[in-house]
Amino acid sequence: MSRQMEDSHRRFLQNMMVNGIIDEQGARTLYQRCCETHKMQHVPDKMDEFIDTINSKLQPIFMQIRKGMSEDSGEQHYALVNMAETDVTRMSSNYADNELELFRKAVDLIVSSETGTASSTDILNSADTMTSKKLKKSETEHLLNRFVHDKWLCEKRGEYNLSTRCIIEMESYIRTMYQDQVKVCHICHYIAFQCQICENPICGIKIHNPCVARYFKGRSEPRCPACDEFWPHEIPEIRLPRSQSRR
Repeated sequence: MSRQMEDSHRRFLQNMMVNGIIDEQGARTLYQRCCETHKMQHVPDKMDEFIDTINSKLQPIFMQIRKGMSEDSGEQHYALVNMAETDVTRMSSNYADNELELFRKAVDLIVSSETGTASSTDILNSADTMTSKKLKKSETEHLLNRFVHDKWLCEKRGEYNLSTRCIIEMESYIRTMYQDQVKVCHICHYIAFQCQICENPICGIKIHNPCVARYFKGRSEPRCPACDEFWPHEIPEIRLPRSQSRR
């Protein structure tokens, strides 16, 4: 496939700039539509090469379409990442300084927790310790809703966790700032927050829930892939990709 940037590549990039992040099925649909619209041959298993062509042109401006995994579903996602800014300053065009400080505090709470989540109460309480302009409770609640709407955080029943977009875009920042706290999944090697942990104190590997489901499928006596100790956690069901679950 040609390494020359064509109109099909530009259309794909424009969509990524608008959406920020799309799941793999969405990316494949977009790839096909871009090829068909601009009369370019559509080769389904060449999508990553197609994206590599775009990335080769983005490199001089420190941008990249990067792949990552949803900790919740295990599905692959593609996100447009600013490589020049490695911390939360990448969000500065959309948020004020005190809003960014609250986001950092939310990340602190999520990363340092055993569950990879932080309650709305804990985040609201952390706002009281801000060094920049204080936020009212109503302002903090509204800001948390914005973080969710802008796909930086996810929320379920009052518990917040880092979104797929956040983990992909902030990976370098997270690894640098929390290097003693962050571990990668033993199976997929992506950063792991929503996961199961080996209870052997000299092992303690982490495995994402979707990776647990795939790795232990069909095994009558699940054992840790690192230390071979019995794996005592409940094995979740494998979640079908969105495209298959609708059939």
